Amino acid sequence: MMVAHDIIIKPIITEKSMQGIANKTYTFKVSINANKIEIANAVETVFGVKVKKVNTMRVKGHLRRQGRSEGYTADWKKAIVTLKEDSKAIEFFEGMM
Repeated sequence: MMVAHDIIIKPIITEKSMQGIANKTYTFKVSINANKIEIANAVETVFGVKVKKVNTMRVKGHLRRQGRSEGYTADWKKAIVTLKEDSKAIEFFEGMM
């Protein structure tokens, strides 16, 4: 069993992810071993909100070159968390708008 802070690694701050804040949709980089139920419980615990649904996707690592050596960055998992209408917003993202 993972702790909530081990499941949520960091928020993803991009133009596309910031557009979803109006609809109470937030994007996070999460642990690759976490499932949707664990992610929902972690977001509810850390931010004190009510989660409606969680969509997850695996992101493949990109090919990178440094001089003559090349390799792939690590694969990671992204979670798009939608909150219920009666839930409060996450304050961390409100400062970004």
